[in-house]
Amino acid sequence: MGYSINNIKKTAVLSLAILLPWLAYAEQSHGVTDEKEGGTMKSDTITRNAAAYALPPLPYTENALEPVISAKTIGFHYGKHHKGYVDNLNKLVEGTVFSGPGMTLEKIMTETAGKADKAAIFNNAAQAWNHAFYWKSLVPNGGSEPPAELKKKIEASFGTVEACKKELADAATSQFGSGWAWLVQDGAALKVVKTSNADTPITKGMNPLLAIDVWEHAYYLDYQNRRADHVNSVLDKLINWKFAADNLK
Repeated sequence: MGYSINNIKKTAVLSLAILLPWLAYAEQSHGVTDEKEGGTMKSDTITRNAAAYALPPLPYTENALEPVISAKTIGFHYGKHHKGYVDNLNKLVEGTVFSGPGMTLEKIMTETAGKADKAAIFNNAAQAWNHAFYWKSLVPNGGSEPPAELKKKIEASFGTVEACKKELADAATSQFGSGWAWLVQDGAALKVVKTSNADTPITKGMNPLLAIDVWEHAYYLDYQNRRADHVNSVLDKLINWKFAADNLK
């Protein structure tokens, strides 16, 4: 048909020039899935842009806590709710002192707690922090014997580890509405406290060791209204005593 080598080269270069930008746009628009052992996590689940605060990665795959907490629950809880708090916080603090260098979630919480005009910033900062702490309070195949130092402090404050777990379960199940149950260090003693909504022991001068989330989005897909079943399963099979021990001061 009389095609020259030069004409074929020009046609190939033109085709690539048209195709490559389209491929880049398609990849950006639809996201890339990143395969991990035991599950799949979308690349847009973790923010990696220039926003002031970023969503930290989960310390395990989304299905690692099954059967106590399903991958579906983790997907919604982490990928929608936790991410939503981080995204909202970045919008709320844009152009304010809370987006400046050296500012942390802890500083935002302590500087906005109890201030009505800063309630939205506090709520989203506290929930971003609470959830990052909560994920580390859980571990696959958890719930075993606490490390020696922590066990000694638990026994000094509660009598036995089982008594501590019972107090945590009671706090989590009796919390009216949304909130959290916490094992905290208050001076030399360990205590169990509960907080409502986004409230956190940090603003009350206590050192959190563990957290149990009792907002309905933490368990409703798996347990519906059986909060107590969820809490007891978490304490028996997922609670991360080593993380609590690491948080001792």
